[in-house]
Amino acid sequence: MMAESALKLGEVGFAGDDHVLPFQVEGLDVRGRAVQLGPMLDTILGRHNYPAPVARLLAEAITLTVLLGTSLKFEGKLIVQIKGDGPVDLLVADFAAPENVRAYARFDQGALDAAIAAGATEPHELLGKGILAFTIDQGAHTQRYQGIVPLEGASIGEAAEHYFEQSEQISSLIKIAARHDAEAGCLAGGLLLQHLPEGEVGRDRLHVRHDNPEWDHARTIAATLKDAELTDPATSLETLAWRLFHEDEVRVEPGAAVSRGCRCSTGYFAGVLAQFPVAERADMADDAGNIVVDCAFCSRIFPIPLDEISAGS
Repeated sequence: MMAESALKLGEVGFAGDDHVLPFQVEGLDVRGRAVQLGPMLDTILGRHNYPAPVARLLAEAITLTVLLGTSLKFEGKLIVQIKGDGPVDLLVADFAAPENVRAYARFDQGALDAAIAAGATEPHELLGKGILAFTIDQGAHTQRYQGIVPLEGASIGEAAEHYFEQSEQISSLIKIAARHDAEAGCLAGGLLLQHLPEGEVGRDRLHVRHDNPEWDHARTIAATLKDAELTDPATSLETLAWRLFHEDEVRVEPGAAVSRGCRCSTGYFAGVLAQFPVAERADMADDAGNIVVDCAFCSRIFPIPLDEISAGS
């Protein structure tokens, strides 16, 4: 039977509404987080006109970043970077707590065309060999934390699972799916499931049992979730959690919305440029006396006049 929920079933969390829903399966000592994204993806991807395989990869990277970033307990940033030697050599997704997301991809058009012609469009084929990096930034007065693992597995979700196993010693399952709908636009969904290490709740963490039968049971159930369910506009996040774990006392928590948010502005870039010596700023300027900044996240050009930088420095 489902434990009393902090949220009425179906109240928030419909696919395409850019929501994330935390939950806990108390009968299995498992915590989870589900997300479904739509309009936000269209906004981010629409600024770049990415080819379909690149757009799908970036949508998956954004979904992973939202799954992890919304668990932050402070107003900082989580940056997910995937670097490879394939046609798509860089994916970057940046989550600023509590809700803002931005992202971009870099690719070689010629190599991508060749890969598409050869039918090599799976994530591991487009990304090649490389690394997956997670960076947590809690602000100017704290030291950044960065975790890096080899890019392993057939998908972005599998690569992230490898990170948690190797770097955090947390048994995890991560399922991510993305597709383009002719009417609804880009839709993506994700599920993050993690086994609570012994001693996690209210006590010091003791150890993780990778052969725990409760985790094996939870993982087997979650593995039945289909990509079509994750990206179904008619299926709420609460429904997904109930569908998977209604026999194991699943408790959902209040959901939260996420949205696109880029920190770029003339004032922001002027402040960054003000940190450079005057002579270096002069070398950067064009004939019109502007330093031209190209924001890769939102694909906008910002001409910053030198006199405005000097005035703000």
